[in-house]
Amino acid sequence: MAIGREIGLEPGVRWRTEVIEAPDVLLPARVYTPEGRAGGCIVWAHGGSWRAGSVEDWHGACTRLSAASNWAVVSVEYRLAPRHPHPAPVRDVLDALDWASRRAVGADGPLPLAVGGDSAGGTIAACAALARRDLGRPLDLQVLAYPPFDPTCSAASYGVGGFPDPRALRASWHAHRGRGATAEAEGITLHSTPLEAATFERLPPSILVVGTLDPVADDVRSYARLLREAGNEVELHELPGMFHGAFVTTEALPARLGAALLERLS
Repeated sequence: MAIGREIGLEPGVRWRTEVIEAPDVLLPARVYTPEGRAGGCIVWAHGGSWRAGSVEDWHGACTRLSAASNWAVVSVEYRLAPRHPHPAPVRDVLDALDWASRRAVGADGPLPLAVGGDSAGGTIAACAALARRDLGRPLDLQVLAYPPFDPTCSAASYGVGGFPDPRALRASWHAHRGRGATAEAEGITLHSTPLEAATFERLPPSILVVGTLDPVADDVRSYARLLREAGNEVELHELPGMFHGAFVTTEALPARLGAALLERLS
């Protein structure tokens, strides 16, 4: 999957910059392509509480994810709150998925297409997966690393302390959701959290990961249960001793998610 102009080389991975021409905005992106033939393509939304983060900040993590998975990774610079509240980030990830789907073609035809993200990016990714289902363009997989789902931050796990602090996270939710929790586009509803969806049926297989010391752990457990109850395939990885933010602060988590993606190709 060769996309764009090659400008960098990391061990096992080439990376490129791109500009995705979406209907409402030009979206910068970085595309990471493993050496050899990519087995799939995943559009990744970075964390940062919907108000911070960038493809530059997530460069190392996305490089490691691509190298470990043998998947191409499209890291998208979606628009940030409070200047660009919901639904802007979800629309940006949807546009990136459409862009990637036109280019994710291997020697034997279209490659598997997935969406993923960590923290707030995981929330956006989950909402994008719902939208793709409702648009009749379902994905092959979603990969969600410790996403917060409850804007009230009221689950018991928020009482463990540490990052993210529930008061700060509620403020970030407020900035992200703007004037409304949902919006309409192309005849479907775009959600700011997947918990607002009317049904969780017919969603792609899901890989969810969260640490046992992460305040959002109960959010992730609850969503995994909702997905399973709706008949979806779910892998839930609860990692002992792992804190929030491990996708960018450790090498182990991108490698673990990459191994889970690689297993999907076997």
